[in-house]
Amino acid sequence: MTDTLTPDFLTLDQLAPPARAQITAIAWETLDPDEGKRLRALGIDEGARVAIAHRGIFVGRDPIALIVGRTTVALRRAHARAMTVTVI
Repeated sequence: MTDTLTPDFLTLDQLAPPARAQITAIAWETLDPDEGKRLRALGIDEGARVAIAHRGIFVGRDPIALIVGRTTVALRRAHARAMTVTVI
């Protein structure tokens, strides 16, 4: 039985601070190849454990401050939308 409070499918942009999650899939085909390389270099890949530090104050709440390991990176909401996560 599925818990009605926990959706089966969540994307990283749907999480609110201080949520912690593990990235389960990334739709790399929706991202520019150079952006994909940059994200991987920052440690953002399938299996990575991340936390939402805070969201921007501009319309759309962009960018998202994402903690990956001991690093905080700014991530566009469009990129976060391409990442499926599991809340931990």
